[in-house]
Amino acid sequence: MKEFLALIVVVVLTGIIYWGVEPFAHGQMYPEVAPADYNFTDLKPLATKEGNVASGKELVNSNCLACHSIKAEGMESPFAPEDALAAYGVVPPDLSSAGLIYEKNFLGNVIKNASIATKQTHKFDGNHPMPAYDWMSDAEIADIVAYLRSIAPQSLSNKEVFIDACGRCHSVRYDKWSAEGGMTDYLGTKVPDLSMMIRSRSLDYLHTFINDPQKRLAGTAMPRVGLTEEAENQVIAYMESVGDSKKDEREALGYKLIIFMVVMGVVAYLWKRKIWHDVH
Repeated sequence: MKEFLALIVVVVLTGIIYWGVEPFAHGQMYPEVAPADYNFTDLKPLATKEGNVASGKELVNSNCLACHSIKAEGMESPFAPEDALAAYGVVPPDLSSAGLIYEKNFLGNVIKNASIATKQTHKFDGNHPMPAYDWMSDAEIADIVAYLRSIAPQSLSNKEVFIDACGRCHSVRYDKWSAEGGMTDYLGTKVPDLSMMIRSRSLDYLHTFINDPQKRLAGTAMPRVGLTEEAENQVIAYMESVGDSKKDEREALGYKLIIFMVVMGVVAYLWKRKIWHDVH
């Protein structure tokens, strides 16, 4: 009977620590942040919601192709990578998938003013590598967005989304992906390899950080990426496939181990009772 009471005390104390003390300590170390905002409600919507594709193509040809490539349309960058690095400090991204992976209103605001949209005004005070196009009307910017959305692919694999959204900055050596484009110099800090990031951060942390890095790490050089919720899920799914490919197998084994420990605990208790019963 004493042993059973001792077991109850242990269970109660463990429960208090696990459901009481541990969440409090976790809350002190990792303060709660606002959930991910996939509508980017802090950014003012364009006055014109639907743009004209034909007009957008003309605007892209005259304003964007001086720096960016659109390989899906056969439009190559006018700069060699080394020349772009020398001119801008970074290789401008290809825009083939921009209309698919980036949220529509965010994409319009990036065109209008990249520093504000990406929350990098603390780093780039009027000297962002991408110039602001806030001199354009909202209708013209909406036209550009409409064109980029019209040429975007219907879908991309998880890895393709990761490469387009994150692969210019972050390497994934476990999948033999190496980031290029001068991003370390551009951001002014070492950019981490993401091979094992899925194992060191919770899913909630990753979602809120990718959606808005400033929520988790104020002052960080990482820009707000502006992905749609679907594209962000694909990025995290790719990270999981590389850094935690055995997750399902590991979790299934965990349940089996718990059941095994419970069964063996019951067997040990019954065996103990039998031994002491024979002694007495």
